[in-house]
Amino acid sequence: MPRPQSPAALVLALCLGASCTPAVAQTPAANTAPASAARIREVPSVTSVEPSSLKPGEIVFTDHRDKSGPPENGLIPYLDWLKARPAEAQALSPYPGYKEPDYTVTLNGVTKPRHETLKVYVAEGRFVVPRPAESIDLNGLASLAFVQAMDPAIKHRTLEPADATPTKDPAAAFAKRPDRPWCDGAAACIESRYDLEGKLPLGVRLANKLEEGSAKKIAEYVSFQSELRRLDPQQAAGLTSLTKIDTAPVGGLEQTIFWVNQILRFGKFLAVFQPMPNDPQKTVVTAYVALAIKGDVLDRKAEYARVPVLKNLLPAQVLMGNSTFNTGNSISAGLPVYARNRIAAFADAVAKR
Repeated sequence: MPRPQSPAALVLALCLGASCTPAVAQTPAANTAPASAARIREVPSVTSVEPSSLKPGEIVFTDHRDKSGPPENGLIPYLDWLKARPAEAQALSPYPGYKEPDYTVTLNGVTKPRHETLKVYVAEGRFVVPRPAESIDLNGLASLAFVQAMDPAIKHRTLEPADATPTKDPAAAFAKRPDRPWCDGAAACIESRYDLEGKLPLGVRLANKLEEGSAKKIAEYVSFQSELRRLDPQQAAGLTSLTKIDTAPVGGLEQTIFWVNQILRFGKFLAVFQPMPNDPQKTVVTAYVALAIKGDVLDRKAEYARVPVLKNLLPAQVLMGNSTFNTGNSISAGLPVYARNRIAAFADAVAKR
């Protein structure tokens, strides 16, 4: 009987067949950002910047990555987030009162309860539109066509509300909203797919080879379901405690990701539109990107760290854009690059409408 190959031998065999390049020092990949991202000014706090000081086309941005070094820099445990930034957590969680998931798993015929811990990445940007808030077409923003224009690497299609996974699949019932079905009354119900780019598909194949025989494989794509809603002035009124701007919002835009096939548990994009204080001929837009990562994903370190070619495939490194496997301008670039590009693309699109 032939001897089983070691993980390193398996990786070497795959590399010889796929012409992969061994990973080197754990430094961020050289991602090529779109021209719009060059307008982003990093700040410790978006709310501490006076809106009237923003230059035309400028975006102030923060994602709380104020520590250098740790791979998980920029992530905060969900329960800590609720305590440390309660207004932000209330607005960016999937729904009020959201809790980390509890469900059951069956392994080798034995069913056990499981509690899932989450860590959250939050990015915040702010820009000024040189026209009155009432003139911005929020109905036009709350459409599938507008979402499709935000990132051409992600493909979207209309999803029937009855086909939302938490509604349709009993095993996903833990992801239901307690107050209403997902997509009920939404401007759009969306199913999306993003195929990993660059070297990441190869990295996924290598990682799956290491765990050959495991029932759960890592997919070479991320698929997710979301609902898109326009917030009217009354619904957006409470968000001033988050934006720290006193003028009454004219409305908002909210896309909530309620189901993801892997890695993430939920996500939200939120934009709040408010008249500029002391200058109603201008609009201040504050935009947020929040993504909750499954804790067990970040715990998968040892099996990668012992294989030289996969040392840069540590999940925290890849997600935070600090791996040589990162590439491009979308999700494969890592969450910080993706968030900056998403907010910049949104600012450009709003400015043109």
